[in-house]
Formats: sequence, structure tokens, C-alpha cells
Amino acid sequence: MADNRKSVLITGCSPGGIGHSLAREFHRNGLRVFATARDKSALISLKEQGIETLSLVVDKEESRKACRDEVELLLKGKGLDYLVNNAGLGYTVPVLDVNLQEAREVFETNFISVIAMCQEFAPLIIKAKGTIVQIGSVAGIIPYVFGGVYNASKAALHSLSDSLRVTTIITGGVKSNIARAAHTLPETSLYQPVKAEYARRIGHSQEGALSNEAYARTVVTQVLESVNSFMVFELRVDVVWFDPVVDVQDI
Repeated sequence: MADNRKSVLITGCSPGGIGHSLAREFHRNGLRVFATARDKSALISLKEQGIETLSLVVDKEESRKACRDEVELLLKGKGLDYLVNNAGLGYTVPVLDVNLQEAREVFETNFISVIAMCQEFAPLIIKAKGTIVQIGSVAGIIPYVFGGVYNASKAALHSLSDSLRVTTIITGGVKSNIARAAHTLPETSLYQPVKAEYARRIGHSQEGALSNEAYARTVVTQVLESVNSFMVFELRVDVVWFDPVVDVQDI
């Protein structure tokens, strides 16, 4: 029996993150959901709800192609209605202390991999006359303190999305896994005088943040209704450079 539901593939659906809640919300709205993560076994709770789960490492070509082939097979000749590029890496490190290899990895995941996913799934999206949805960040518009590399990766994503004429969700102040990777300042850092403030800022975006469930409800509703190409969510001014934390005389 043919499955006539609209379909959506979401990257970065590990528990506790935005993608996980988006998968559940699209499913609640009656869509056929393909939820992906590096480790498919982490998605068992989604599978138990009737959501189809797939392995996908967005920055690995062979993984992207294998995922595309599997989705194409499962769709049985139909196109893919929605591709949600959600997978991303956070990185809160002062630019002068940035590890260049880590910076490359952030751009590979947050920017280059999105291009690759759009290329890989474009035939299925075009077949369905579907929609590509990019999960952006307010950091790409108003940079946050110590987030130079991450800010730049999201600004690049926004510009790319403008060029593609696809839907971009401008996200800010939402509970997610983005702040899981903690960094410490090197002993030689010029920011050592404010290292306590730096440590606080590492997880600052998660303080008093909107639940990812509430975020997902709003996003899915607007995506399905095609209300806007750009949507802005909760923003707290004190996470950006309007709130100075470093006196130039301290460094």
C-alpha cells in the first residue's frame, strides 16, 4: 500500500537537541519522518514512536550518498517534500585562541556539509517540488561574545541560503546540544584576566532558553504553512557584543 504522507528528512536528531524535537513535531503533524544522526542507535526513542531512523554523518561523502540511496529506496519513486539541515557544531573560543583545525571542522559541518546535502538531495526535492529548510542562528546576524568562528559559519550559511532562495530559520535562545563541547582558555590567552566570564559564557545561551519542544511547534507550523522565508525566535541582547565583557585595558 502506497504511503501518501508528505516526507521530511532531518539531520542532527540526537536526543536533547532541536532536531530530535523537530522530528517528533513533524511526525505529530502527520508527516513521514526520516530522522538521522551519526549513531542511529541513539534514535531508539524516535523509532519507538514510528519515526524512521537512518545513519548519517553529514561531513562524510559516502555517508551522505548511502543515506540518499536509502531514502530514495524507501520513497519508492516519490520525491522528498522537506529537507531540514539542522546538524551543526558550536564553538565558543576567542578568535586569537582558535585552533585552526577545529575552525575547519566547524565550517565543514555548519556550511560545507549543508551545500553537500543540498546537492545530494536536490533531485528528490525537485521531484516533489519540495522545500529546503536551513536551521540558522541569530549569531550569524548579531555576533555573540567569543563566538567568532561559529558566528562566521552561520553568517555564511545565511548568505548561501539567500542565494539558494530557501527557507532559513533564524534561531536564538533555544535549548539545544550546541553548548555541550566545553573549551578552556590556554594559559597564554590574552583573555585570561576574564577567564571566569569566559567560562560562564560557554553555556550562557542555555540559561533561561526556550524549550526545543516549544521551538519545534512554532517552526513546524510555519514551515508547513509556508508563512515566511525568514523566521526569528527568542533573542536576548546580553549574549551579543552590545554587552561588553572585556575592558581593553585588561588585555
